[in-house]
Amino acid sequence: MNNKKALDVVVVGFALFSMFFGAGNLLFPPYLGLVSGTNWIVSLSGFILTDIILALVVVMAAVKFDGDLDLTLSRAGKKFARAIIIASILCIGPLLAIPRNGATTYEMGIAPILGFDTPVAKLIVSIIFFGLTLLLTIRPSKVVDIIGKFLTPALLVCLAILIIMGIINPIGDLSSSQLIENTLFAEGVAQGYQTLDTLAAVAFSTVAITAIIQRGYSDSKEKVKLTLQSGLISGVFLALVYAGLTYLGSMLSTTYGVDTPQASLMVVITNAILGKPGKIILGIIVSLACLTTSIGLTSSAASYFSNISNGKLKYQTLVIGICVFSLILANFGVSTIIQFSAPVLEIVCPVLVALIGTTFLDKYIKNDNAFKGVAYVTLLISILSVGSSLFNITQVSDLLSKLPLAQYGFNWILPAILGGIIGNFIKTKKVVNSNQKAM
Repeated sequence: MNNKKALDVVVVGFALFSMFFGAGNLLFPPYLGLVSGTNWIVSLSGFILTDIILALVVVMAAVKFDGDLDLTLSRAGKKFARAIIIASILCIGPLLAIPRNGATTYEMGIAPILGFDTPVAKLIVSIIFFGLTLLLTIRPSKVVDIIGKFLTPALLVCLAILIIMGIINPIGDLSSSQLIENTLFAEGVAQGYQTLDTLAAVAFSTVAITAIIQRGYSDSKEKVKLTLQSGLISGVFLALVYAGLTYLGSMLSTTYGVDTPQASLMVVITNAILGKPGKIILGIIVSLACLTTSIGLTSSAASYFSNISNGKLKYQTLVIGICVFSLILANFGVSTIIQFSAPVLEIVCPVLVALIGTTFLDKYIKNDNAFKGVAYVTLLISILSVGSSLFNITQVSDLLSKLPLAQYGFNWILPAILGGIIGNFIKTKKVVNSNQKAM
């Protein structure tokens, strides 16, 4: 690999890292460490599975179809695929992820420095945050360079200072008992879903592929190779940072309880490690992490909706609309946004993951009904799981808990496989060439 190609891969990889590493990625790993104590590696493993590994799988699947999101899932039905992708884009866009990044910037990054928390201060910070998002997103061709060349290195340096200082000067002792009834691996799985990275990977893969093409790489195999290499770079750095943050959280397992707010936990950790200057370091970390993710998500969401409208909805207009709407939601606060997001994600994520996984068997499955069987059964199980939990329907939740892998948060896998097998035996009017546009 020549120097230019290596630099391009690193820049795109760094950009992917920063786009993935947002509010949830800062909030959840320390909390997992807190509730896990000495067993923090177990919960971290579940988190890495549903955050990094599934995100990379999604990137690999999307690359097969040149980043065409609708085509990636189209064999489950064009309308169904469009609905799932729109739901995913809305989740990672103005409904959940982008507002959460704005709210986290204020609660974790700015409020501790200010020393007070008022609605007016929150509104002012939100206006500045989404003003910067708008300014840095309005020209889509510059997004990857802005993030990968400038913002990511600064973010990594600040994270490295925090984690290394925390390892050198431990801030507490690890508890030998876990603080939650759930299995730690399942807790890691659930928290990994809530980062939204599995959904975000659907859109970020398109950003990465576009960036590779803009750098002059047009050969199909080369595009796939460079995009995957960029994805691996981002995955390695994410894993290292998650491990460090989870370990830091585990050192507070003897002094803080399970009800500790996730947003305040990072403030406690940073103050304990770095003292008063820690507030400034944390402010920089949070602001950079959330801003880069907000930029990537806003650009991805605006690009997708502009494309499916055939340009009728202008990219710049969509960016402005997303920023304004996200600004409003951000002022409801992190806890409210997370509470609202959990049931939505637990329905959408399994369906998306099931379909993405099935695309790797694309050339072996000739019947589209197999894809539909996987999709519809997964959706049904997800809705039943969330509904029984929200409305306390114990008969349904008890039944679902007996399914294989339920204790790990994957009760939908076996039903999805059975749905695919049954669907494969249902005749379809049309046999689709599995190699359509796949590389």
